[in-house]
Amino acid sequence: MYSGAIDAVKQTIASEGSRGLYKGMGAPLATVAVFNAVLFTVRGQLETVLRSHPGAPLTVTQQFVCGAGAGLAVSFLACPTELIKCRLQAQGALAGTATASVGVKYGGPLDVARHVLRSEGGTKGLFKGLIPTMAREIPGNAIMFGVYEAVKQMFAGGTDTSGLGRGSQIVAGGLAGGSFWLLVYPTDVVKSVLQVDNCKNPRFSGSLDAFRKIKASEGFKGLYKGFGPAMGRSVPANAACFLAYEMTRSALG
Repeated sequence: MYSGAIDAVKQTIASEGSRGLYKGMGAPLATVAVFNAVLFTVRGQLETVLRSHPGAPLTVTQQFVCGAGAGLAVSFLACPTELIKCRLQAQGALAGTATASVGVKYGGPLDVARHVLRSEGGTKGLFKGLIPTMAREIPGNAIMFGVYEAVKQMFAGGTDTSGLGRGSQIVAGGLAGGSFWLLVYPTDVVKSVLQVDNCKNPRFSGSLDAFRKIKASEGFKGLYKGFGPAMGRSVPANAACFLAYEMTRSALG
């Protein structure tokens, strides 16, 4: 339907106006604070467990472990949130196709949740795509926090990164966010196609089946569809997120 990211923007604006570019924003906006609170809190608790003594710096490998644990925790919040987001974002493009999830026109995030709970197996329906979500969040956050720490230590010339300036923290956060998607983007594609699949006449029987069918029909290129926009979002978003984290931690002492 679209020849690329720019074409998708043009067609969306033409058919739905600029408002269409923000379709599906409600669910992530409502949960982003909780998502990041869980992510950084779990990571912080794991840091405490892994430290040899209070205040001791962690190795990059230990940060990988902390990131993986945090990724596991946020998977259970990310999965239903992104199912709602994907349904809202895809319904216009998929309307009337075999791929459309029960062909329903949703009125908003709560309408998606109500429909899934009523017609797609209750709470279980909201967690459709949980396995690929975990396959994205666990290694993705492991590499993200590991890269963040590694870049900070490289800038600092050692394990004490407390003296780094805001610019270095922004660069480290941006590179960390980019590394997340470099590693796990295909799992996000698999997750998304499963979450918008027609529940009554599904194209895919599961994550592996979706992976195989996408690879067979579109090649590996199909597993990286949308990669450019994802990176364009992830790098500045994570640069800002890590900067906000560091500033908040400094302010709280």
